[in-house]
Amino acid sequence: QVQLVESGGGSVQTGGSLRLSCVASRSFYCLGWFRQAPGKEREFVSDISSYDGATYADSVKGRFTISQDNTKNTLYLQMSSLNPEDTAMYYCAARGRHWAYCNSASEAYTYWGQGTQVTVSS
Repeated sequence: QVQLVESGGGSVQTGGSLRLSCVASRSFYCLGWFRQAPGKEREFVSDISSYDGATYADSVKGRFTISQDNTKNTLYLQMSSLNPEDTAMYYCAARGRHWAYCNSASEAYTYWGQGTQVTVSS
């Protein structure tokens, strides 16, 4: 059974930083981060593929950095210059193992973690 387990969320003030982690029970070519704020749709944050690297939503570009440690099957999201608009539940997601490339649509992802809450106060 595939498992994705996120950690690293918390509460910070505007301008602060957090690093999220996601440990997967096996390797994947494509992993991504999504977030969902109360009353809003789930939205793409970032993804990383072994074949075409990393992509970011415009809202986080230049502030967030996605990376992975393949030896540990762990995905990271380094978040800096956080602002209240970044407040959301953050989810790690993985595409099926036969997908070498990523996709910013949440429907493209098969496996999801339980989420980790990020709260940014002004």
